[in-house]
Amino acid sequence: MFARGLALVSLVTIALGKPMARIMKVHERREVVPQGFTLRAPAPPDTTLSLRLALAQTDSAELERRVMDVSTPSSPNYRQHLSKEEVEELVAPKQESVDMVYAWLAEHDITPKTISPAGDWLAFDVPVSKANELFDAEFSVFEQEDSDMDAIRTLSYSIPAELKGHLDLVHPTVSFPASESGRLPLFSTPLKDNSESPEAQNLTSRAVPSACADSLTPACLQALYNLPTTKATQSSSKIAVTGFLQSYASQADLTAFLNLYRKDMSSSTTFSLETIDGGQNPQGSGQAGAEANVDIQYTVGLATGVPTVFISVGSQVQDGALSGMLDVVNYLLAQDSPPTVLTTSYGADEERISRDLAIKLCNGYAQLAARGVSVLFSSGDGGVSGVGKRTCTNGNFVPTWPSGCPYITSVGGTRGVSPEAGADFSAGGFSNYFQRPVYQVGSVTDYISGLGSTYSGKYNASGRGFPDVAMQSWQYEIIVNGANKAVFGTSAASPAFAATIALLNDRLAAAGQSPLGFLNPLLYSTRGAAAFNDITTGSNPGCDTDGFSATVGWDPVTGLGTPDFNKLLTLFGL
Repeated sequence: MFARGLALVSLVTIALGKPMARIMKVHERREVVPQGFTLRAPAPPDTTLSLRLALAQTDSAELERRVMDVSTPSSPNYRQHLSKEEVEELVAPKQESVDMVYAWLAEHDITPKTISPAGDWLAFDVPVSKANELFDAEFSVFEQEDSDMDAIRTLSYSIPAELKGHLDLVHPTVSFPASESGRLPLFSTPLKDNSESPEAQNLTSRAVPSACADSLTPACLQALYNLPTTKATQSSSKIAVTGFLQSYASQADLTAFLNLYRKDMSSSTTFSLETIDGGQNPQGSGQAGAEANVDIQYTVGLATGVPTVFISVGSQVQDGALSGMLDVVNYLLAQDSPPTVLTTSYGADEERISRDLAIKLCNGYAQLAARGVSVLFSSGDGGVSGVGKRTCTNGNFVPTWPSGCPYITSVGGTRGVSPEAGADFSAGGFSNYFQRPVYQVGSVTDYISGLGSTYSGKYNASGRGFPDVAMQSWQYEIIVNGANKAVFGTSAASPAFAATIALLNDRLAAAGQSPLGFLNPLLYSTRGAAAFNDITTGSNPGCDTDGFSATVGWDPVTGLGTPDFNKLLTLFGL
C-alpha cells in the first residue's frame, strides 16, 4: 500500500511539472582543487554533462568474503570461482533502491539507461544548469596543466537524504581526469646494438646474457625468470591487453618483432581485436603506438601460444571520463568466459579520484577476481610521487590508483641483472583510501616496523601497500612503425608478468586445474613468497626524498620480488 502511494505521488509531481521538495545532504566534497588543475569559471549552463549513477549493491561484503574464499590456498573452495550469475546476484541493487532512484529522476523528466550487467550503474545526459539544480552543485570549468582539455567538475554535490544507502555516488563530479604524464613508456635512445650478442636476441641457454643489463628482450626475461619457450597447449588460458588514448597495436611490427627476437615462433602469430566505446586498431603507416606495441609484443612474444586479445577503448566512453576503465570492467563482466588474465598499463594518482569512486571501481575488480580473472596493473613511474615525477603537496607521498585496490595485483619495476635492483622510478607506497588487507598483515607490517619514524606523516602507515610484485622494466626492445626502439617503465613490466601468469594457467589447465584468478593471497603466503626472487637493493625517490628502499622481504619498491616460473610450478605439484 505504501509503495503504491509513493508511485502515485511521483506521477502527480511529474504531471504538475514540479519536483517534490526534498531535503538535500552533501554526499561528496573535495576541500581543495587537486594539483595540476586551476578553477577558471562557472561551466556554461547549456553544456551537456554525461553523468553516471552508482546504485548501492545488494551484498558487497559477501562478494568480498567470497573472493577471499576462492582465492586463499588454505580454503576448501580455493579456485572454485563464481559464475556470472552468482556474482551478479551479489552486486545487483535492491529493487527498493532502483525504484527510489528512478522515482527521483522521473520527477526531473530524466530516464536513465543501465550500463552494467548487474544494473548497478546508470547513465543519463543533462545540461549543466539541470545538473546544478539536481545535485545542489556548482559545476565549473577546470583547466588541466598537462592537457589541452578542460574538465567540468564540481567540488561538492548533494543527493536527497532519503537516497542515502541507495545511491553510492554520482560521476563525474568530484573526481578529476588522470594525468597524461607518466602513463606511457619513455623512449630512451640510442638503442644499444646487440648484434654481437645473439644470445640476448633468442634464448640459447639459461645463463643470463650480460647484454641484458643494458637492454631487455624476450630471451633476457626467459633466462632471468625461467620462462618456458615451449608452446601453450590450452585455449582456456587467455590474456586481455587493454589499449587507451588511441595507442594502437601493429601486426606488422609484431611480425618484425617475432622475426628478430622469437625465431622459434611462427612470425605469423597474431592477436585478436575487440573494441568498445568506438575503439579501433588501424594498421596504416605510422599509426602504431609505443604503449600498445610493448604490451602486445611482450605478451604474445613471451606467452608462447597463449591466445591474446587487444581491447581497444575508443573516445565514446560510457563511464564518465574514466577513460573507459569502468567500461572495460563491465564489458568483461558481461562475458560468460572472460580472459583469465587482464593487464593494464595505465593509472592515475589516487588523489584525483574520490574515495567513493575508487571503492566502487575496486569492487568491479573484485567481481572479476571472483570470476577467476587475474587483474594486473602497472604501479606507475614516479617513485613515491605517483604515476610520474611531480611536486608533492606538503611533501606527502602520492599513492597511485588502482594499485591501492586490494583485489588487483600491482606490478613494480626492476633493472639490472647482477644484481637485479629496484628501478628508481618504480611507484610504490601505501594507499590513503584502502586499509591493509589481511593477506599483507605480516609482510607489510614488518616493513613498516623496520621504517620506524622515517617519513612519519608522509604516508599512510595502515594503508594497503604496493606494488605486490615486480618485473624488469628497463630498456625493453620493441618495434614501433618498423623502427627499433627501447622503452622503459612499469607499463612494460605488467604485460611481462601477465605472460608469466598466463603460462602458469596453461600448465594448470593441462593438468585439469582451474586458473589462478586473484593472485595476492597466494603470493603473500609463505610458500608463494618463496617462489619469488627477493630484490634487496634499489629505491624509489620522489617528493624531494630518497623514497623507500628495497630490502629483505616485501618492500614498496619491488613488492615480493620477481617471479621464478619453475618455483611457481612446484606450488601446484607441476
